[in-house]
Amino acid sequence: MTGSGLPMTVPAPGLPARVRIHEVGARDGLQNEKTVVPTEVKAQFVRRLAEAGLSTIEATSFVHPKWVPQLADAEQLFPMLGEIADVGDVALPVLVPNERGLDRALALGARRIAVFGSATETFAARNLNRTVDESLAMFEPVVARAKADKVHVRGYLSMCFGDPWEGAVPVAQVVRVAKALMGLGCDELSLGDTIGVATPGHVRELLSELNEEGVHTDTIGVHFHDTYGQALSNTLVALQHGVTTVDASAGGLGGCPYAKSATGNLATEDLVWMLDGLGVDTGVDLGALTATSVWMAEQLGRPSPSRTVRALSHKE
Repeated sequence: MTGSGLPMTVPAPGLPARVRIHEVGARDGLQNEKTVVPTEVKAQFVRRLAEAGLSTIEATSFVHPKWVPQLADAEQLFPMLGEIADVGDVALPVLVPNERGLDRALALGARRIAVFGSATETFAARNLNRTVDESLAMFEPVVARAKADKVHVRGYLSMCFGDPWEGAVPVAQVVRVAKALMGLGCDELSLGDTIGVATPGHVRELLSELNEEGVHTDTIGVHFHDTYGQALSNTLVALQHGVTTVDASAGGLGGCPYAKSATGNLATEDLVWMLDGLGVDTGVDLGALTATSVWMAEQLGRPSPSRTVRALSHKE
């Protein structure tokens, strides 16, 4: 349907002129897939995402291989992506869990890193084997060393809207941890709806409370999962609030919808379709991106969960 004039562009008031998509398919997407993708295929995936116009592509994670075997090839993959960073203005952030991960990333020339925290104690214990405050203490030297080396730091905060063990997460609790994470020196904060339970009013309230507590909107990104079909509506509310950074995963990779209890990331194509229709610039070629996601779905041996990918690639 690309090239047919659809979606028709009808701007809406109160939206930013441009949105930066923080593409997470190659890291957050693939680490949640059951299939372990060959390193060269991952490299080609990142190259194709860059060619489609995505300017921030999270490349991999420097975690211990036994934790995330899908990304055990970070040392092999990252050097293969050098030509992407050298051409144009494409950022390739990587996730680091601790100082050891930072050492590995810096040794390969990474200039943008991310740390991954939790707003809830149960998820912190299960995912980081620490309390929330202990995890913040672990991140402190990581962020300090990165900033001393002029490396850009993103702070991920998971379970911002609900936790599978604790249920609803009080807004004040999320704000406390968010402020602490930013207080370490992070350049930006990504608010994660890890299990996809957020609704628009909840998003608006959390953003407003963060602003009141000194966390500025221009440092905030949003990371929604589409478990209950709310990712786009939540994103729209965030954009109306002034947020201009949105995390998304090409083809909706991550949390395969065909797997039990899976929660999929917001598909980048679904986001771009909406933003194209609203006249919000992303710099992304939807046709090229869709072709990339169709190709990656073939590598994984299953169809893409993205509705836009399915609609644009459907053939009678």
